[in-house]
Amino acid sequence: MNNPIDVFKALSNDIRLDILKWLKDPHQHFDKPTAHLSKTINEKGGICVGDIQEKANLSQSTVSQYLSMMQKAGLLESDRHGKWTYYRRNEKNIQKLATYLQEEL
Repeated sequence: MNNPIDVFKALSNDIRLDILKWLKDPHQHFDKPTAHLSKTINEKGGICVGDIQEKANLSQSTVSQYLSMMQKAGLLESDRHGKWTYYRRNEKNIQKLATYLQEEL
């Protein structure tokens, strides 16, 4: 896990928490087929920034800042395809966070 303080800062916002929840089950929360990174392009998948922005109902700059913060904290991963960036949860680091909470706190 990255710096725990960075992780807790990233988690200290309702919308950022919502983004993590939405990305946990993207097919439930993003019903537009164009929102999802095609599995034929990338086995890991991901959701387009614009669709996250639309669902969050915030400006593009705010959502980009949130996603960047969460990626820096190790909670998200991204892939860029053309001019679009797709985000997904970093399940390995989220599991490390769960272990850290269970064992250290």
